[in-house]
Amino acid sequence: MYLPEPEIDRLVNALSRGKTVLLPSDTIWGISCDAFNVASVKEVIRLKKSAPDKKFILLVSSLEMLKSCIDDIHPRVQTLLNYYEKPTSCIYQAAEDFPKHLVAAEGTVGIRWVREGIILDIIEKFGRPIVSTSANFTGEPFPGSFDDISQGLKDEIDVIPTLNFEDQSKKMGTPSVIISYDDDGELIFIRS
Repeated sequence: MYLPEPEIDRLVNALSRGKTVLLPSDTIWGISCDAFNVASVKEVIRLKKSAPDKKFILLVSSLEMLKSCIDDIHPRVQTLLNYYEKPTSCIYQAAEDFPKHLVAAEGTVGIRWVREGIILDIIEKFGRPIVSTSANFTGEPFPGSFDDISQGLKDEIDVIPTLNFEDQSKKMGTPSVIISYDDDGELIFIRS
């Protein structure tokens, strides 16, 4: 999928203004916003009809951006992230000063280091993490393509990319693998 630079700029500008944006991630279509904008994150919770304390996966564009969100990354996990080909979201211990609205009760945050797609271009240009959650109402199946996203949900999202019909109908992948790890770096697969 390709988006011209002016369209990427429009989407980045929307994120900067606190808007919710429908984006094709490196896995499936998702609702995104500026992770550090509390009101925007609350709006995503409202759109999805999620529990008020719902925490979302954050997407980052580099190892440096990832490390700015967490206190430490086990070398074994960093090696996995460098070489594993499937998009992988990992549950980390959040940095002590990380925004509390993004941190689970256990002090953790879920983050995926994105490696490809227009989502990578958008995050790089935006310069900080974004929220990403499947573009469906809570409890409903994730959308396999743009056309599978509920029109009611599309109508509520602030900004939708301008795509041609072929891109809109294109099937996406599946949700990411989700892992965690213990103090020894032993992996725990939450979703594979």
